[in-house]
Amino acid sequence: MGTIVSTLFISLDGVVEIDPSWHFPYFDEHMGAAVTEDYEGVDVLLLGRVTYDSFAGAWPARESAGEVDATFAVQLGDVRKLVATRGDQDLGWRNAEAVSGDLVTTVAALKEQPGIGKILIAGSISVVRQLLAAGLLDELRLLVHPVAARKGERLFDEGDSTYPLRLVRSEVFPTGVVRLIYSPTEAPAPAGYEDVTDKVPGAGTD
Repeated sequence: MGTIVSTLFISLDGVVEIDPSWHFPYFDEHMGAAVTEDYEGVDVLLLGRVTYDSFAGAWPARESAGEVDATFAVQLGDVRKLVATRGDQDLGWRNAEAVSGDLVTTVAALKEQPGIGKILIAGSISVVRQLLAAGLLDELRLLVHPVAARKGERLFDEGDSTYPLRLVRSEVFPTGVVRLIYSPTEAPAPAGYEDVTDKVPGAGTD
């Protein structure tokens, strides 16, 4: 069964709509290594239309330019790309195909396909939200920047249910960026204040 991994740059106040002015000052070799790890062994890159248009509008030209980022550009071009889009126009980049039908149904079937190991969602906030809600996401990888963006779209929208997560791994970079890797888990047992009164400051002291 395939594993679905989300990778996101995020601010302290939860904004994942990246503004270059607060993102790139924190991008160093440590963050580059983290991104490299995220893209290792990817069989399918799953993208929303907005993220896809951003990628397709930049990386093919960077591949053609043949400069220092061309290796990564080639990797992105060569990987199979599934694009969640309502449009039917040509996607205009090699190995890119539109998701036909319901996204959740398509991705659930993709996870079961033989030979599919790692499915990476880069950015693509709406796709991440849908797969979280459907219980299909296996890992949520966040590169938390030490800045409050104060504007922009946030990862978690309003809803009735919570998403309990288990911290799998964490790492602090010299820039103050914190890499957090979570996986969905079961919610803890219900508890109220009465259940924790013996743990509040000063409890049990004379």
